[in-house]
Amino acid sequence: MRIRKGDLVEIIAGEDASQGATRRRMATVLQVMPKQGKVLVEGVNVVSKHVRPSRKNPQGGRLDIEAPIDMSNVMPVCSKCNQGVRVGYRIGEDGVKVRYCKKCDAVLSKVSKQK
Repeated sequence: MRIRKGDLVEIIAGEDASQGATRRRMATVLQVMPKQGKVLVEGVNVVSKHVRPSRKNPQGGRLDIEAPIDMSNVMPVCSKCNQGVRVGYRIGEDGVKVRYCKKCDAVLSKVSKQK
């Protein structure tokens, strides 16, 4: 899986992706749902949920919550390139599996511990 919780991602498709030559929107991943192939991204795909009055919410009304979007609509952002990039995996010199940027070859994060 190319995207992990806490990653900074670039929205490349959907309502929240900007059109034309302007810069695309970037946000943080809150939750990853690998079986559904979806991610929950902070401030992206916000929908209104209508709730009845209850003890927890005595007023009732509408709540704005983030809905999941498809994993194919986001790209991880490389801190060195500062844009959405493709991600590869490799074993480092110390035997640790790492994710790296395929554009500039920078290490994004460690995936497994040293053996």
